Amino acid sequence: MTYLPSPEALRPLGKSGIMVSPLAWGNWRLCGDDVPAVVKLLHAALDAGINLIDTADIYGPDNNEAFGASEALLGRALASEPGLREKLVIATKGGISMGVPYNSSAGYLTSAIDASLARLGTDTVELWQIHRPDILTHPSEIAKAIEEAHKAGKIRSFGVSNFTAAQIATLQQFMTLPIVSTQPELSALKLAPIENGELDQAIAMDMAVMAWSPLGGGRIAAPKDERALAVAAELDAVAEEFGVSRTAAAYSWIMAHPARAIPIVGSQKAERIAESADALKVRWTRARWYAVLVAAKGESLP
Repeated sequence: MTYLPSPEALRPLGKSGIMVSPLAWGNWRLCGDDVPAVVKLLHAALDAGINLIDTADIYGPDNNEAFGASEALLGRALASEPGLREKLVIATKGGISMGVPYNSSAGYLTSAIDASLARLGTDTVELWQIHRPDILTHPSEIAKAIEEAHKAGKIRSFGVSNFTAAQIATLQQFMTLPIVSTQPELSALKLAPIENGELDQAIAMDMAVMAWSPLGGGRIAAPKDERALAVAAELDAVAEEFGVSRTAAAYSWIMAHPARAIPIVGSQKAERIAESADALKVRWTRARWYAVLVAAKGESLP
């Protein structure tokens, strides 16, 4: 039986020169004020082989907290344990402005980067990303702000989130820095990046792919409609063979694509973070990988 290649334990974050884990831990739901609990979660991630932490300045209001609250909580956790920061690759995002909604003007991006660094309690982040495209800002203005932040040592590398392939290609034309990552919504129930050229572009441009909502917004873990149930059944068959959970199989399905997407694990429970590492135990044949795709599409392939 021939299997697709297994994910590497560490891989380059695009052209950044930074090595990251094949999974990331996401902080969208990180909230509250229990700093020791956050430290415990960070150690759970590290114990699972996860060194990439994904956050954003907008993470807060969705949890009925202030703008920047999640970053600030993470920052307090990092400050509470000397040496912890050096073990992690911090990726954060900005460019969403409450009520605007998107602002990628040079002045706003500069202020957003500075504010994130202050909340995180760090002089630099390994990856800073524009969270959503602002179609009213010329790419040359974005490029100038980002390259100045990089030159000042505030950000080690730059990526984008929720950009189209055309927007990425256009922005790269105005930058001397490489765009090292892209962050689309991607799961066995969200196939657009596979079908619209986003993952192909990531391969061509050597960008890391950070997949948000890799469990289809919870629909893979708790399927209700016919399509989700069909995908879950195919994932369960593989999960049973390798002795892992359906969610681990779902992560591994994403990771098997040659773009080597990095699923962002959103759970705020240590046991779920630990379980995500089981994705590395799963091996896919072409037939089984395509069976999930057929279930997701709801129709046979040509």
